[in-house]
Amino acid sequence: MKKLSKKVLILITIINFFGMIFEGSAGRYDSRAIVTNVSEQKDRLRLIKEKGEITVTSPQNDVSYFYIDPSMKKIEGTEADIITEIGSRLGISKIETRNSPFVNLLDKLNTDDSIDIASGGIFITTEREKIVAFTQPIYKATEAVVVPTFSNINFKSDLKNAVVGVEKGTVYESMGERWKNDKIIKDITIFENSTELLDAIYKRKIDAGLVDSVIVKYSLLKNKNIPLRILKDYTPELSGNVAIAVRKNDKTLLNALNEKIKEMKADGTLYAILVENGLDKNNMISN
Repeated sequence: MKKLSKKVLILITIINFFGMIFEGSAGRYDSRAIVTNVSEQKDRLRLIKEKGEITVTSPQNDVSYFYIDPSMKKIEGTEADIITEIGSRLGISKIETRNSPFVNLLDKLNTDDSIDIASGGIFITTEREKIVAFTQPIYKATEAVVVPTFSNINFKSDLKNAVVGVEKGTVYESMGERWKNDKIIKDITIFENSTELLDAIYKRKIDAGLVDSVIVKYSLLKNKNIPLRILKDYTPELSGNVAIAVRKNDKTLLNALNEKIKEMKADGTLYAILVENGLDKNNMISN
């Protein structure tokens, strides 16, 4: 019994010894993994400067915000011009766009690590501020009622029998639903993007559209022959501040963007960009 007990004791000692070795090794490897993970979580602004470009998720087919001019092979649009200027002031010359339906923009920003910012007619709202951070406003916008050039619709009261189009995920979608419930319009049709919406009005698939005024002004500026018009005798119900969205933890990037936006407001560059894209002093935000 004594011999057996001695052998068992030796075996237990050996097992404990090797257990301590393996445990120590595992601890070292875990610590190394933690250090590696922390080092990989680089500051977003630093990453942008290292790769030399800002990657933007922008609305799909909404040419008023972002589009590639096939003749010039360069990015254009209201917010494209604003972000290009911001990038230039940060020492970044390239803007890369990743298109997404408007309704998915903020989700894309938060789930795709290759995306740096989201931009394209995004109103600052309480609900959106719960999931992203916004820069200071870059301009303000309202809705516009758009109809075919030769439509009989001239006043809001003329919409009572109209089917009105709205873009999915925008503040105008809920506005259209409210108008329908209040019997101001007959019905609404929801579109994936503003290009499809404007095309449907032009082809008279629908009677009118509730569209961001920035989109309409830009479209009419770039194509004066487009057979659409804005309802003149209409007072907008919504007015919102548009801004660039960033992830909540990208505070260094947010501060850098705000600094450049403030500079652009002060030296008149931002206003000049808005005017070049069909907007005016009514869209400008001074602070």
